[in-house]
Amino acid sequence: MLQDAQAYQAQVEEAADYIRRRLQAAGETAPRLGLVLGSGLGGLAGELEGGLRLRYAELPHFPSSTVAGHAGELALGRLNATPVAAMLGRVHSYEGYALERVVFPARVLARLGVRTLVLTNAAGGMRAEWGQGRLVLLRDHINLIGNPLAGPNLNGWGERFPDMSRIYDRELRQRAQAAAARLGLALEEGVYIAVSGPSYETPAEIAAFRRWGADLVGMSTAPEAIAARHMGVRVLAISVVTNLAAGVSAAPIEHAEVLATGRRVEAQLGRLLKELAPVLAQD
Repeated sequence: MLQDAQAYQAQVEEAADYIRRRLQAAGETAPRLGLVLGSGLGGLAGELEGGLRLRYAELPHFPSSTVAGHAGELALGRLNATPVAAMLGRVHSYEGYALERVVFPARVLARLGVRTLVLTNAAGGMRAEWGQGRLVLLRDHINLIGNPLAGPNLNGWGERFPDMSRIYDRELRQRAQAAAARLGLALEEGVYIAVSGPSYETPAEIAAFRRWGADLVGMSTAPEAIAARHMGVRVLAISVVTNLAAGVSAAPIEHAEVLATGRRVEAQLGRLLKELAPVLAQD
């Protein structure tokens, strides 16, 4: 739980200022669109034109990922002529980070001027008909990880009790569906349940989650989405079904399988995000 809001805000501003200075020194434009690329999905960074890459470790106060499949770099450049900031990997609460550190990068992107944030993740699918490799837009979530807004409110960034009834922007989802149709890609919509991890879920837990109305399960995304909306940033989220959840398939779940499936479909996701970038950055 956040204890010192003033110190935290100062750290976010320091990190944003550092990135801003590096962009100016490189002659690059400030990003209009933010991307968070989840497990095994970082290959899109190779599509960026120009720009620079910064290791999380060199950014002031930035948390560093410890999980395989998360490169731990911030890539800044242009995607389909759109200035973007792409996070190659994220941190999770199961790594030992408090939630205010988990959402720290999302808040830094907001202070850089990003007004639309695209969150991607590797997720377990609870609907057998989707199968591995399916792309799914999030229309809502159930958050069991915890709320990053607990503690003193960050005055000036957002209100104490922000509305989350439209956390995943309906208009952005419509734009994503239109882009997928142009590319001939199947794009489902579903509800994501965010759990703390790091162990995968039991069959009984998955059965309960399905009764609650969840279609996907993962260990990220919801806290970042909450923090971004708190700061007035529009959010679009896309899950890649990298494995079938426990009880949906009899096969054991392994992280290597998650990474392999992510890498197999990242080209499709990359095509979609490249098509979407100019459209998402219009606002």
